[in-house]
Amino acid sequence: MEKILVTGGAGYIGSFMVRRLKEKGFDVVIADNLSQGHAEAVTGYRLQVIDLVTEKEKLNELFEKEKFSGVVHMASFIQMGESFKNPSKYFQNNLMAALNVMDAMAKNKVNNFILSSSAGVYGNPESLPIKESDKREPLNPYGETKYMIEKMLEWYDKAYGLKFMAIRYFNAAGGSLDGEIGEDHPDESHLIPLVIKAGIKSEKFTIFGNDYKTEDGTCIRDYIHVLDLVETHEIALRKLLGGSQSNFYNVGVGRGYSNNEVVEMVRKVTGLAINVDYGSRREGDADSLYASIDKIKKDFNWCPKYSLEDIIKTAYEWHKNHPNGYGSPK
Repeated sequence: MEKILVTGGAGYIGSFMVRRLKEKGFDVVIADNLSQGHAEAVTGYRLQVIDLVTEKEKLNELFEKEKFSGVVHMASFIQMGESFKNPSKYFQNNLMAALNVMDAMAKNKVNNFILSSSAGVYGNPESLPIKESDKREPLNPYGETKYMIEKMLEWYDKAYGLKFMAIRYFNAAGGSLDGEIGEDHPDESHLIPLVIKAGIKSEKFTIFGNDYKTEDGTCIRDYIHVLDLVETHEIALRKLLGGSQSNFYNVGVGRGYSNNEVVEMVRKVTGLAINVDYGSRREGDADSLYASIDKIKKDFNWCPKYSLEDIIKTAYEWHKNHPNGYGSPK
């Protein structure tokens, strides 16, 4: 049985990742400092509480002890807006965590690395849909950290033979089909959970900007169900374990939805009355971002299974039954 380390495995996407890997027969160990994640999301799994930035020696000891076959790296700060206000936090955390993990891997000859990367590496695209070969010019420090980690990995591949796949995903959302795990960030910044929670609480919801170069003036994004997303990570991991070379892949559904369209779908699915107003743009937000997924469909024999409606249905079930997040059911 292959043993896999999932960094950030108690976070939103990480908790789905460890579930998927266990279901598919992997032995899973989680490394998380619980600054953003929740131990309740990974009850029954092996959780090592460790800070990847400040506890490098402890991290090395973990690698020496466990003899991992590969790593799925999901430990990052992810808020684009915050990264503008505090770029130091993002460069120190995201880059140093990745570097320390990569160093531990090189030292212990663990050569399979899956990176949760981001569409943020592209910035404002020259054309749509975005292809993996398109220029990378991030518009914010968060996206810049993901791009820098990708570049670090390329050099580690050349120097140490560390093979990687960078999964550049767009907007992950949704909850588990059994309703047990879902999205619970300390300072939520993502559209779908924010709209749903505003509707549940009968609060006004603010969309940032309605003067973008789109049909209805609001940003357009590609939304993928978190279950589809972690499936692609598992396929990528199996490919590396089977001897594949390093590569980069977009993951999305291959089309975009505007903020207004998402709000309308939340209204349709939930029956909630969503009271919307419009604020000023957030710095660093691109007009439209959606993926070309031709490459991953071909190489992975993969297609997304879940629609925007499915995403919102599962997200709503989670938030309806966990109004205060983990540890605070209704």
